[in-house]
Amino acid sequence: YRDLHTFELQAPTRLIEWARGNRVCVAGYGQSDGNEILQLIPPPTLLTKEIQGLCPERDFKVECGGFSERPVYSLKYVPDTSLLVTSGPPDSSLQVWQVSAEDSDVIKSVNTIATENGTGQSWAKIATISARAPWVLHGSGLDRVQITEVESRKNVYTAASRGSKELSDLAFLDCNTLLLCCVTGHLCLADIRQPQSLMEAMSVPSVPCSEQWRMGTRHGPQGLEPSFQPVARLSSRGHLTLTDLRKTSEFLALAKARVPSPGSGAEFLCVSWAPALEGYLAISGFDGTVHVFDTQSWDSSGREAEPIFVHKGHAFGGAGGSGDPPLVTVHTWHLQKPRTLLSAASDGSLHVWDWVQPCGKC
Repeated sequence: YRDLHTFELQAPTRLIEWARGNRVCVAGYGQSDGNEILQLIPPPTLLTKEIQGLCPERDFKVECGGFSERPVYSLKYVPDTSLLVTSGPPDSSLQVWQVSAEDSDVIKSVNTIATENGTGQSWAKIATISARAPWVLHGSGLDRVQITEVESRKNVYTAASRGSKELSDLAFLDCNTLLLCCVTGHLCLADIRQPQSLMEAMSVPSVPCSEQWRMGTRHGPQGLEPSFQPVARLSSRGHLTLTDLRKTSEFLALAKARVPSPGSGAEFLCVSWAPALEGYLAISGFDGTVHVFDTQSWDSSGREAEPIFVHKGHAFGGAGGSGDPPLVTVHTWHLQKPRTLLSAASDGSLHVWDWVQPCGKC
């Protein structure tokens, strides 16, 4: 490691979200009332682009917080605002939160975005954007995808139905283009200027149908079309696919990650592209580790991929609340520091780490 910071949360978290001012938002996912939502100030070394070396202040600090009466399974900061949007069981409604001003340390609930026939549905996956107005893209299945204006709660788009497959992820590629990923691994593209069109982009390789899939998108440089953004998919058995949306008839690359034991669920699976390193991605959710890969040498053979770095800090942090070894529940990349990641685990540990680049690599 070049650097490693740890922070102990009061409860396990399954999400980490960057907010304005390089703040970090986390939230609990327990089934009981009183799940915390916190905004943390990172250690000073994460707030500068230069490497500071030894720093006397190495901890996160709680800047403000609040409590949710329901588990928080997804949390997104609304760009250019002081709002957060969360979702979680028992239905597909959304909760809107106001991060208070500097003279207050409270994150308060300000709105609920209800969904039609929301009771009994799976919790909603969400994405946010503020290109035209503060929007949230949300849905639990292909037949329930819509965009809502966050502040007015006005519906501005409803996707055409293509069956009722459950969604695992969704994303804005730009202010007009959406990408949806089903738990089966199928991708669908949608254009909000053409509400009745929903194009299936590509299926997945021939693998057991019991596998569940998650998606990770990488935003390209400003000015590039959304289709230039590569898409990575990760299955519950460690299969990885890379797709170029400009040519959906074939895969860019196929690979297999070495996972401890084949899983059947995707509750904590996470795959993400490095925003400041070309071709690098990280995966987690199988055990107490985070694996980082350089995909630039991958091909279509589907052979086992060797990670360039494995973060094992959570695995040695002790047992989780159930007595089982800690499981990494989420990770995310620092937006400016190329090799810096944040990860959280089921034992409430939050780690920030920066690995030393192997010799001979960029």
